[in-house]
Amino acid sequence: MKPINTDTEEEIKKAKRRALMVLSLFPLSFLTLLAYGIYWAFFDMNHLPKQELLTAVDSPDGAYTVKAYLSNGGATTAYAVLGELHFNKVNKKPKPIYFNYREEHAKVEWIGPDTVVINGHTLHVPDQTFDYRRN
Repeated sequence: MKPINTDTEEEIKKAKRRALMVLSLFPLSFLTLLAYGIYWAFFDMNHLPKQELLTAVDSPDGAYTVKAYLSNGGATTAYAVLGELHFNKVNKKPKPIYFNYREEHAKVEWIGPDTVVINGHTLHVPDQTFDYRRN
C-alpha cells in the first residue's frame, strides 16, 4: 500500500471543512426564515386589519395626517385601534404608528408639528411607534 501524500491529506481536510460549512448553512437559513415568518405573521404592524375610519387629524403644519381605524379581529377578540401616519408633503406610503387592544374610540391631538397624542400615548413622529404587544 502506498503512503498518502501530505498535500492530499490537507486537501481532503479542507474539502471536509468546506462541506461541513455548507451543510451547516442549511439549518441556519431555515431557522432564519422561520423566525422572520413568525415576526411577519404575528408582530408586523403593516399586516393589521383596518376596517372603519374613526378619525383623521392633520398636524399643525400640514405635513402629516394621523388616521385612526377600528380593527375587529372577530367574535372572540376585542376591538383595537390602529393609527396610521400619512405623509402629506412627501411621497411615502402610510406608516402604522399606533396599535392598542381593547379600545373602540380614538382621541388624536397634535401638541406640536411632530408630536401627537393618541389615547394618552405621546408619539414623536415619524420615528416613534406604540404597539401594546411590545410596550
